[in-house]
Amino acid sequence: MGSVVVLSKANASLNWCVNALLPRYPPSPPIISHLSSTPRLFRSLLSTKRFSTMDGSKASALEEMPLGIDETTEEEYASQSRLLQEFHSISSIDKAWIKPGSGNGSQAMFSFSQPNLLANKMRKFILSSHISKESSNSVNFQWGPFPVEMTGVSVIVPSPSGAKLLVVRNPENESPCQFEIWGPAQVEKEFHIPQSVHGSVYADGWFQGISWNSDETLIAYVAEEPSPSKPTFTCQGYKKGSSTDKDVGNWKGQGDWMEDWGETYAGKRQPALFVINVNSGETRAVKGIEKRLSVGQVVWAPPISGSHQYLVFVGWSADTRKLGIKYCYNRPCALYAVKAPLHESEADGTEIKDSSTDGCPVVNLTQSISSAFFPRFSPDGKLLLFLSAKSSVDSGAHSATDSLHKIDWPVDGVPCSSAEVVDVIPVVMCADDGCFPGLYCSSFLTNPWLSDGCTMIISSFWGSCQVILSVNVLSGQVLRISPTDSNFSWDVLSLDGDNIVAVSSSPVDEPHIKYGLLDDKESKSTAWNWLDVPSPTNECSEKVKSLLSSLKFSILKIPVRDVSDSLTKGARKPFEATFVSSKTKRSDPLVVVLHGGPHSVYLASFSKSLAFLSSNGFSLLHVNYRGSLGFGEEALQSLPGKVGSQDVNDVLVAIDHVIDLGLASPSKIAVLGGSHGGFLTTHLIGQAPEKFAAACAKNPVCNLALMVGTSDIPDWCYLEAFGSEGKSIYSEAPSAEDLALFHSKSPISHISKVKTPTLFLLGAKDLRVPISTGLQVSYVPLLVN
Repeated sequence: MGSVVVLSKANASLNWCVNALLPRYPPSPPIISHLSSTPRLFRSLLSTKRFSTMDGSKASALEEMPLGIDETTEEEYASQSRLLQEFHSISSIDKAWIKPGSGNGSQAMFSFSQPNLLANKMRKFILSSHISKESSNSVNFQWGPFPVEMTGVSVIVPSPSGAKLLVVRNPENESPCQFEIWGPAQVEKEFHIPQSVHGSVYADGWFQGISWNSDETLIAYVAEEPSPSKPTFTCQGYKKGSSTDKDVGNWKGQGDWMEDWGETYAGKRQPALFVINVNSGETRAVKGIEKRLSVGQVVWAPPISGSHQYLVFVGWSADTRKLGIKYCYNRPCALYAVKAPLHESEADGTEIKDSSTDGCPVVNLTQSISSAFFPRFSPDGKLLLFLSAKSSVDSGAHSATDSLHKIDWPVDGVPCSSAEVVDVIPVVMCADDGCFPGLYCSSFLTNPWLSDGCTMIISSFWGSCQVILSVNVLSGQVLRISPTDSNFSWDVLSLDGDNIVAVSSSPVDEPHIKYGLLDDKESKSTAWNWLDVPSPTNECSEKVKSLLSSLKFSILKIPVRDVSDSLTKGARKPFEATFVSSKTKRSDPLVVVLHGGPHSVYLASFSKSLAFLSSNGFSLLHVNYRGSLGFGEEALQSLPGKVGSQDVNDVLVAIDHVIDLGLASPSKIAVLGGSHGGFLTTHLIGQAPEKFAAACAKNPVCNLALMVGTSDIPDWCYLEAFGSEGKSIYSEAPSAEDLALFHSKSPISHISKVKTPTLFLLGAKDLRVPISTGLQVSYVPLLVN
């Protein structure tokens, strides 16, 4: 997606800033380009005491700024560009797959990614390793000599035994979708699935679902249903029969319009379920699923001898309008079961037959709960576990505290709709200090189980950190097994038997692989020993190492100001902010960094762009205002209906807190945020016009009254502006009273007070926060990146 750079009217007189943003070397990708310019912009602005105001008055210091870029400035930009590339050369550790071996060894395959800044693409590559456990407190990773870049690969999925590897290559045009089945040394099978069967395989992490069956002969997966034929017209009029877009002299219509699921799903019509035979390549759509359901996250149910085999999948209903689904867990969904196409062994292989008919309907397994996703069967096949965002669906908040549930899987393998949904981890409303704050999961491992068959290993937010939890699905016991004395963030990558491969990082420490072992399995100890794993990805340039080693961070507890009796207990508890600064005693300029959502969280983990910013001589303050994930449901639900006031006040309180501690100078503060963070950024410069020397807003929500009619999530506007009643009064046709309230809650209502020079970064094709909401408050010519 391209981005558009917009300078606010307060910044219109800063011609030096306009010239500074003009590319003098190949531009960085739009998603991070603002950070290569921002350090210089912030430093220049933070060194100036007063700036131009909305009424056109100008400070003399800015009137004397020269036009263009002098030699010193140009060299500094070139130096910052090189440094940015050095930071972004650090690889991200995305996934891992482990195949148990003989004895104490196993084979691992790690997926890494690295931005290609000049091409504005992400490189993905695979690196293999042999893991040998030498003792109870020692492990050795023998890495392959070089990684292998996965050019053109959309997704890879090893089979359960690790003997086969599925590689999917989605087409960039109307070419067939390519499936490759790899063995240990070569491609064993290659199949080309034409567009008439289905479109691209979903590899988005949400609808995405690819599952091998137990004997590794069939793969169920989610792909775009085939597009209907389009009406074609020639000079003789309507043309019967099919034709291609390349037919000369033809005019081809678009056919019936179908909604998509909003941001990142533009052009996607309908995710559907398919099964492919890995021996023959025969592919069938799974029948019996209603068109109103968009499907995803498919898994095979446990096989029962002499019984039909079933597929379990997540279905999102689209009875009315499809609203944006990216990051929106408040879309109702359920688990469904459907008969898989049968397969019968024959002399020449396995044949797929249709088994889903009108007489064998799809079964809704979770009718009693409003949300169910990430289905996982227990190793013995007796339980079906799943995550639920029912607190999101029921309240209307786009993201909230999760819960974990289970149902008993029928002994005969035939699913029924009357299964009882049992809580494993309920929604936590308000936890005591230091206790489990609730479940906040963005993903599950394909196989999250320890060998006892009842313990799941998952990652979850815990305040401003991500931690690793063990969950006993029989007793409901939840234990934090990543180090409790660490403010680092931890994420589980894979399980190696009863051991854990994870990644750990902090705002000032690049990602490192860790290996976790139970201290004493015989005594059933719950203490884990975490070992450092040297890996090639730990290497970064000496300059970056030196800069990171000069930084420190801490997580601050910020007391709530002006506590009222109307607040819940959770909303009265302190919120958190992560402070990143130099280890020296100097008082660097402060950049306040605000997350979007608003129901999201800034984790104490490594960010290349923000590490680059802090290495340029800025202290950073990441504020997890009330309403953020990771702090219990009461604190989260205190924000809807109070956006633009409670969240703004929390940010101002956090800034005053670090000033009072002597960590920041009140005259050298900038603010940076995107989406709802941009909403807060533009609110702050209007409500506290004397507070900030510079601001940067990326895709900011500036006018809810405009956004409600143009966004893919108009219901978000109602919920955040009206609070809990917003869900029930949501309308596609807002009343005049609704629009007036939206305006009063929006930054645009404070625009006349803005004095702060502000850089706007707007997505030209953004469906979530359309460009119009930012343009409305900018009033200046565009610089298109």
